[in-house]
Amino acid sequence: MDEGSTGEPPAGLGSGQGDPTDPGSSAATEATPPSPPFTRRALSTARQVRSRARDVRIGLEGRGRRMVAPLSARAEHEVERIRQRFHSPLHSEWLAAVMGIALGVSFTVCFLTGLIDYLAQHPPSWFHLPVHPINLFRVTEGVHVLTGIMSIPLLLAKLWVVYPNFFTYPPVRNVAHALERLSLVPLVGGALFELATGVANIAYWYSPMPFDFTTAHFYVAWVTVGGLIVHIGAKITLTRQVVSHRDGEDAARRAEVSVEGTGTPADTFGGRGFGNGLTRRGFLATVAGGAAVLFFTVAGETIAPLRKLALLAPRNPVIGPQSLPVNRTASGANVISDALSTEYRLVVDGRCKRPRTFTLDELRALPQREAGLPISCVEGWSAAAEWKGVSLPTLLKLVGAKRSSQIKVESIEDQQRPYSNSIIDPQHAADPDTLLALELNGSRLDLDHGYPVRLIAPDRPGVLQTKWIRRVVVL
Repeated sequence: MDEGSTGEPPAGLGSGQGDPTDPGSSAATEATPPSPPFTRRALSTARQVRSRARDVRIGLEGRGRRMVAPLSARAEHEVERIRQRFHSPLHSEWLAAVMGIALGVSFTVCFLTGLIDYLAQHPPSWFHLPVHPINLFRVTEGVHVLTGIMSIPLLLAKLWVVYPNFFTYPPVRNVAHALERLSLVPLVGGALFELATGVANIAYWYSPMPFDFTTAHFYVAWVTVGGLIVHIGAKITLTRQVVSHRDGEDAARRAEVSVEGTGTPADTFGGRGFGNGLTRRGFLATVAGGAAVLFFTVAGETIAPLRKLALLAPRNPVIGPQSLPVNRTASGANVISDALSTEYRLVVDGRCKRPRTFTLDELRALPQREAGLPISCVEGWSAAAEWKGVSLPTLLKLVGAKRSSQIKVESIEDQQRPYSNSIIDPQHAADPDTLLALELNGSRLDLDHGYPVRLIAPDRPGVLQTKWIRRVVVL
């Protein structure tokens, strides 16, 4: 504004407030009529309400922050106080990654072999174990049990290495972090459940399990593997970086922070140790040694050369009637009187041309076949034995059944009991080593081993090698 200006508009320009000298003023007035008074009041009231609501919201947020701040600070202080106790540099990302890889491998092998074993025990229409090699189920079941046993020290070591990570603040940083932490519930909980119930199963300790072990073990395994897959997806990049030492310096700094104030030097990647404590290599050697001890003290129940070392094995596979263990006795199955009855007959019927019954003497008069076959129990023990009896294909030929028939064998046991009957697929039914056994290891079949007649076939779970057979049905 020029000096001496009064601030008034020059003459002839109008005041901008509808002055008659302003040619556009009347036109604007005519184009935009003034709002009614009640509309202006409503708009003003709405603005006041919005302003008041905003003030209330801001006030509440401020009050909430003032109320939460002390609790948040206290929680952060408590978490930090707890974490200060985790001064061991062994709580490192490198060790967590290595233990995670070892545990992931053992869990994967255990899951896959367990899946095969479950399908072998409860075969759907599309799955059957092959007849040969005859030791396939023996190997998969043995590997399943042994990897499960060896996973115990691996899991405990992994949890010890990473448990400081359970105490973080804030507990959840974002959605991805929340999903990662949620995946630990099925992973850790399922792993503990699987290992605990698995050990109880091989020890025949079923009283703490008010559920069917096989079914629960199978489905919880899927839940656990689901949690493992999510966890691997969340940690695979970090694991790759840590193991390849690409963030070695950051890991070293974190280790130094973890021992700050303890007077312990943090030599993270040198392998020379942490002061006078356990070295990283010593920790790994301790865990590996624990797993090895469990392997050698249990594996003898299925690996014959290690039998003398099997101090922790629940069963010695050469102790029992006719040098073979027994899971279910004749007394426990309540079959003694029927099995020893002179009226015993083996019935062969179904889809065959000449159904008939056989006395025990008639079965012994038929051509006999000998076969060296393992008996493999789902609890992890197994042993080779010599069996002698009537070859199933020979019996099927006598009654005029097709060689490729599917067969059902039924026990004297109550048919409502689990594994009181089993289905023999056509491949096994046609194999000459599938026997209706009458003898074991050179003598008459013991009552607890299935006298008068039991099934023994190549590569089948022990629970499906039906004992005390009274009927063979051609399906």
